[in-house]
This record gives sequence, C-alpha cells and structure tokens, in this order.
Amino acid sequence: MQTILGANGTIGSLLARELAVYTNRIRLVSRNPVAVNPSDELFPADLSDPDIVEKAIAGSEVVYLLVGFDYKLTVWQEKWPRLMRSVIDACIRHQAKLVFFDNVYLYDVGAIGHMTEESPINPPSQKGAVRSRIAGMLMEEVKAGKLQSLIARSADFYGPRNEKSFLIEVVYKNFRKGKKANWFMNADKIHSFTYTPDAAKATALLGNTADAWNQVWHLPTDPARITGRQMISLFAREMKQPDKVMVMPLWLLRVLGLFMPLMREMPEMMYQYDRDYFFDSAKFQQRFGIQPTTYENGVKATIEAGI
Repeated sequence: MQTILGANGTIGSLLARELAVYTNRIRLVSRNPVAVNPSDELFPADLSDPDIVEKAIAGSEVVYLLVGFDYKLTVWQEKWPRLMRSVIDACIRHQAKLVFFDNVYLYDVGAIGHMTEESPINPPSQKGAVRSRIAGMLMEEVKAGKLQSLIARSADFYGPRNEKSFLIEVVYKNFRKGKKANWFMNADKIHSFTYTPDAAKATALLGNTADAWNQVWHLPTDPARITGRQMISLFAREMKQPDKVMVMPLWLLRVLGLFMPLMREMPEMMYQYDRDYFFDSAKFQQRFGIQPTTYENGVKATIEAGI
C-alpha cells in the first residue's frame, strides 16, 4: 500500500496517477478524497487528529506527505509541527517509509541565487522557520535510524489545473481579463519554477527507488535561467496578449495587506523576488537521466489545459 496524505491537492492528484505505474494499491487521504485510478482506496480523514493519522497510515509501505495548509503564519506554526510529529510517529510504528514534499523556504538568503540540496539551512522568514523545524524533525529520526525517509523539494511551481500557483494568479488570470501581468519587486531577476507533472512523476519515482532514501532531492526543474519578465513573455506570446507587466514594490504589498489577507502574508517572502532565485536539480537529473520539461513547453501545456 502507498498512501498519499493530502491527496486532493495539486500534486496529490497527479502523484496518484503516477503511482499507478508502480502499484495498484493506493490510498488517498484527505477530507473529501476523489478517486484518480479505478482501484484507489478512499480514506476521508481529519488529519489534525493523531489517532486518525495513525489509522490512515496503518498498512502502508510508503507514505507521501503532501498536505497544504492555508498560507497563514499562525496556521503553519500551530498545525505543521503537530502533523509532522503524528505522521513521523505513525510511520515509525507501522514501519512505513515517508516522502515529504517540501519547499525552499528554509534555505539561507545567501543561497537563493543557486539552491542545491547542500545549501545552508538558515531560514530568513518565520514561515521558513516552520519549514526548517519540521524538516529537522524528520531528519532527526532518520539519523537516529528509526525512520526511512526522503525530502522531495520543489521550487515555486506551475502547471495545468493549478489555480493556486503564483504564475496563474498574477499572470495567466490577469491576461485572461485583459490586464497587465503582476510581479513582485524586480521582474528582471532569475526565478525558477518547477512544472507540476514533472514534480509528481519524480516524487513517485523517488518513493519507489531503493537508493533514494534518507536524503534530500531537488525535483527536476528546467535549468534555463529565466527571469520573471521572460516567463511573463512566454505566457503573453501563447495567450496572444500584450507583453506588459506591473511590478509591485514592497510598500504596495503592505498597503494591499490592509485589505487582502493573502497579501498580508507576503512581505516576509519578498527576499525571493528582489534577487536571483535559481533552483538546481542536477542531482536528480544525473541520477535518473530525466530531463525536465522546458519552460516553453510547460507554459504551452498549462495554457492549453485551460486551467
């Protein structure tokens, strides 16, 4: 049995499809799980309850932790450590391996310009501190020999049927409305994006590869050093829209945060947009010989899907 915690999310549904290559015993766990494959086992669950987490994981060989909480610091601080603890404990009790789908928030600000699996951990934000704490909880158990686990780490992502991604919200949807695209801080800085179908396929492969365990992996991401402005141009060209962008400075985000809760959460993350943000997945590409989808092809497929 391979179990996805947070199965209804953007990556979860794609991962369920990819796991069918390796097994026909897939358990989908979320509040209201929806089958992806004919043989999927649906497990409705409130994962805030450790007893429910225990039951969801029982009988699993591999567990994929893909839960996404509201993008709010207080929610992350309250819910993430509690969930990670209950998932780790249940995996240890049931001798299940754990794959944690992570982001880059825990890396030192000086590493953002070229992030690798060896980049120093020194989170420059409070959300990053939460991510550092929960990744640390996992790796402590690995080092103690109690748990087999791996961290599958992604850059900001984009792809078909991914309405919550940054690019879809501030570029695609704006162009659909005949508006300028938005960007934060500086559109001429490099900014990597991981294509969601690549991320799901790679996560499934890692969870089913014997020598992938007990380490961190960057998921395959186009190595082209694309800037925000260039990414916007790709969307504009495919959507046949004027290639125009409005760059939002920090002061404007703070003003918008007075009226929009999501924008209130953004200022501490703006270090990711005022400098180059390059995500290096060479380790994965060299180990598996898989090339990531190019930005040109990824943007085209995203737009063709119609979101």
